[in-house]
Amino acid sequence: MSNPDTVFQRTNSVNSSIIEHLRSAGRLDRVFVDGEWVAPRGLGRASVIDPSTEEPVAEIALGTAQDVDAAVAAARRAYSAWSVSSAQSRALFLDRVHALILERAELFAQAISLEMGAAIGFARSTQVPSAAQHIRVASDNLVSYAFLTHRGDMAIMREAIGVCGLITPWNWPLYQITAKVGPALAAGCTVVLKPSELSPLSALLFAEVVHDAGIPPGVFNLVNGEGPEVGAALAAHPDVDMISITGSTRAGVLVAQAAAPTVKRVAQELGGKSPNLILPDADLARAVPAGVAAAFRNVGQSCSAPTRMIVPRERLEEVERIALEAAASIVVGDPRSEQTTHGPVANRAQFNRVQEMIGVGIAEGARLICGGLGRPEASRRGFYCRPTIFTAVHPRMQIAQEEIFGPVLAIIPYDSVDEAVEIANDTVYGLGAHVQGRDLGAARAVAARIRSGQVHINYPAWNPHAPFGGYKRSGNGREYGIEGLEEYLETKAILGFQDASTAPA
Repeated sequence: MSNPDTVFQRTNSVNSSIIEHLRSAGRLDRVFVDGEWVAPRGLGRASVIDPSTEEPVAEIALGTAQDVDAAVAAARRAYSAWSVSSAQSRALFLDRVHALILERAELFAQAISLEMGAAIGFARSTQVPSAAQHIRVASDNLVSYAFLTHRGDMAIMREAIGVCGLITPWNWPLYQITAKVGPALAAGCTVVLKPSELSPLSALLFAEVVHDAGIPPGVFNLVNGEGPEVGAALAAHPDVDMISITGSTRAGVLVAQAAAPTVKRVAQELGGKSPNLILPDADLARAVPAGVAAAFRNVGQSCSAPTRMIVPRERLEEVERIALEAAASIVVGDPRSEQTTHGPVANRAQFNRVQEMIGVGIAEGARLICGGLGRPEASRRGFYCRPTIFTAVHPRMQIAQEEIFGPVLAIIPYDSVDEAVEIANDTVYGLGAHVQGRDLGAARAVAARIRSGQVHINYPAWNPHAPFGGYKRSGNGREYGIEGLEEYLETKAILGFQDASTAPA
């Protein structure tokens, strides 16, 4: 075990260096508009809270609707040149952004660990590299994409939709930014980004990267702020052609309502309650521990986390035993410690939500096999939650229906595969899903019956080219890969583009 005083000193030193970098560079009290770091029009401020200590570590300036107006105007001016720039020039810019993210990977990892509590090992191995991948994929897709195709005497053109407002969440702060900014810029759009005010540090570092990569003024703009002010202004703005939001279903509904009068495109990646359907022939020794790890990845703060494990009733006791063993290997602690696998949840509101829903599960009569209410015994402060597993959960219980967004897993037994599929589909969500089984044909057949934007069979590796998005109340549209690029494109048909009488046979 590390000496606690040594860990504390190292943590404070790292925290200080990140904040000092942003403060000395004049980032914390600025927005990035038209290629410049400028003071916002209002006086609003927000504290950045370290979730491991519950203490403020910095204060950022909050933008206003007037700052949104300025950013949108800058993006509108820049659009005419950026939208018709060559695909090769845009790809070169994205390649520079990708290289700079990797070059500054440790700074990003430390910032993410500080602002939302990710274990430093997880931030280094997953949060930052996966974010960089979105930029690489956007560049790769850009250079190979056919923006002009022919169909008889008709040309089909795919053109940038225009100025895009991008609203990103606190749980995967850099990853969600690059998933939107990369394809938007690749398509030829200009953007105004509103990151979560709860995890703004990595967003400020990203704006530095974009600037240092040589972005033309106005193509990328960043306005920190709160949803009711900055987010609402972006969604309602008549000069914003598209709004893309990742967040709660409630937030997505509000954005769509604000956007409706201007009839702009709205892309939403929202909530989830993803099933992990373990078929009767599955290898439980492999399927269950990996399922526990997937449900608790990022401390359960992932919209596609498979937090419903649907298992054969006759194998329930075996599943419980293996799940309990898997949970015992989790190390909850200081997110800056190398030994920690899981840090705190990201903020007080989320901590309270997790505690509330654990209490609901107990009251509903689900059987608790590990975890429960309160912090882990060693934690006196910080938003630390106990990794919690409920079993013998009925599909209609609240803990089986509502997104908790924390380290809480519900094990739900079934008696037939048909019933298991019904349980998997029996939520208002449809974002992600998993199926485990030795018979690949049977697993594929079950995957085809699940109403979800993604289905993973036997835990494949993450694929940044796979389109990601939801059915039902999990949202509209897709991110990642070719489909993610096409979200930011309009379709134009030009008839008579080619004289049919002279066209080659």
